[in-house]
Amino acid sequence: MKFFKDSDQLIECIPNFSEGRDKSIIDSIVKAIQNVGNTKVLHVDMGYDANRTVITFVSKADAIVEAAFRGIKAATEKINMAYHHGIHPRMGATDVCPLVPLRNISMEQTIILSKQLAKRVGAELSIPVYLYEHSATQADRANLAYLRKGEYESIPEKLKDPIWLPDYGPTKFNARSGMTAIGARNFLIAYNINLKTKDVNIAKRIAADIRESGSIKNGIHHKGKFNGLKAIGWYMESYHCAQVSTNIVDIFSAPIHEVFEAVKSLAEYYGTQVTGSELIGLIPQQILINAGQFYSSTTFHEDTNNKLINLTINSLGLNNLSEFISDEKIIEKLIDY
Repeated sequence: MKFFKDSDQLIECIPNFSEGRDKSIIDSIVKAIQNVGNTKVLHVDMGYDANRTVITFVSKADAIVEAAFRGIKAATEKINMAYHHGIHPRMGATDVCPLVPLRNISMEQTIILSKQLAKRVGAELSIPVYLYEHSATQADRANLAYLRKGEYESIPEKLKDPIWLPDYGPTKFNARSGMTAIGARNFLIAYNINLKTKDVNIAKRIAADIRESGSIKNGIHHKGKFNGLKAIGWYMESYHCAQVSTNIVDIFSAPIHEVFEAVKSLAEYYGTQVTGSELIGLIPQQILINAGQFYSSTTFHEDTNNKLINLTINSLGLNNLSEFISDEKIIEKLIDY
């Protein structure tokens, strides 16, 4: 029996919490979310080096604000940002909480719900909240990287500047929880590519070459290869390799297989190789099928979807770090069962 009806208005929520090492803390946050009716937790992705966890859940529209709020509240009670360290940029215990219209609901309706959530978080949890992406009240604030600039450590000074007046919540520094970005956005794929090197500078150069914002060299701005792509380079101690970490914010302008192939070519240019990749969170089935078609030597009609998905898994090296189980990674399969 399906958990949700086909006619339900569904919203996906993917809060990122600044804790990736203590499973008991994450379990308590998951429990807080799960205790809300008409809500289903689909996936939990803990990252030790990043010290960050991405939780993916889906709720009916009338439950999404309550479920997200309870998760943020639990994080506020369990995570103390004053002691947080990790390689992933962060500014709060709940670093970011996006809402994604998934089924039978518009972006405009999702924006309204994101603002309801932000207002409640600011008022009841005393956390400065900034609206971002489609919910942003200022053009600069649409970009999460802009809001996160300087990270947690910069917050006290930011809050003294009128430019950084939060959309909701206090202007007083909350040392325990930091600040949070909340907003409605389109589907995003968090995707990291592993390099056969420990040299983080190579990963950073590749990231600059492919991301939309590009880089500045000799005072000249050079645009990156892909629109709708954010990327940074870092070293993963637990994997003993450098990674190009990406957020594919426009899945049509930056298809996952094209991003992989571009990084593969650049890695060779910089004297190393790609060993595989990893997906953080979930992915729509069609994205894997499209990549499978790219790598397939036959026509689409001669391949089943499962064959195309398996071809993608092998071609992108998604099993490189741990077993990639498609039934646990494809969002449609998790929602409908």
